[in-house]
Amino acid sequence: MAMDIVNYMRARAAAVDAALPAFVRGLGGAQPRLAASMTYSLAAGGKRLRPLLMGASYEIFGGKARDILPAACALEMVHTYSLVHDDLPAMDDDALRRGRPTNHKVYGEALAILAGDALLTDAFTVLTSSRYPRSVGPERVLGAARVLAQRAGAMGMVSGQAADLQAEGFLRGPKLAPARRSAGLKLLAYIHLHKTADLITAAVEMGAVLAGAPAKDFKALSSFGRELGLCFQVADDILDVVGDKKKLGKSGSDARNRKLTYASLLGVEGARREARALLDRALARLRAVPGAAAPKAALEAMAGFVYGREN
Repeated sequence: MAMDIVNYMRARAAAVDAALPAFVRGLGGAQPRLAASMTYSLAAGGKRLRPLLMGASYEIFGGKARDILPAACALEMVHTYSLVHDDLPAMDDDALRRGRPTNHKVYGEALAILAGDALLTDAFTVLTSSRYPRSVGPERVLGAARVLAQRAGAMGMVSGQAADLQAEGFLRGPKLAPARRSAGLKLLAYIHLHKTADLITAAVEMGAVLAGAPAKDFKALSSFGRELGLCFQVADDILDVVGDKKKLGKSGSDARNRKLTYASLLGVEGARREARALLDRALARLRAVPGAAAPKAALEAMAGFVYGREN
């Protein structure tokens, strides 16, 4: 019987949704309006894909996802900070996020910047200062913190964001010559790898580290996360063109900013073929990982959800 992945994700996401505001309230002494701005974006909902991937990856090796909920919430805090900053006028200049006004539209640009700063910084407070089962010792928590810092920083997501900004206007002009199209695909692969795939890879890597997974299994899960993260962003490129903006809950700024996307370079059908190839490679990497069948099935179903999603 196929897994009901939608209900699985909804149930698991509810635990994350409940915990995130509590972690902000636990930051004693936080300036009230700053805390409100942080909570506003954390409470905007979403699929909570990254925490769910972390939990399932951890469970492959015998644990329970609830045992590493603080680490999962820390990852979601980093993801949320990136969205708050990505929406700013100096970045994508978006007015909507998940169907609600973006943070800077509600709290002003300066406080939105500070809220993003605090979400990033205090993600590591939550990750390293929370209680875990005895099996998740300090060395594993430190390993997870190292993964998150490397995947989110200048070697990862932030460089992807920088390259994405630099690529604005790449498509200006009546027609893209073959050599420039080839250069665009190379640049786009870099952007997607770092801007999106690195944080999804971090999710499965952190789950594996916290579980004490063997090196070969860590490597296979990391490869799974990389291919899945790339698939996620190609699917996002497609949705930016053909998706229902009401379901997406955002205005779709890629075309407005003349950004590089797989849909703009390969067309929608070419992008769909690329997304399918990435999904197939992700599933092949996942099959190489031994361990509990149920969480592996959940990871496989989440990968299929990423490929076929409508928002």
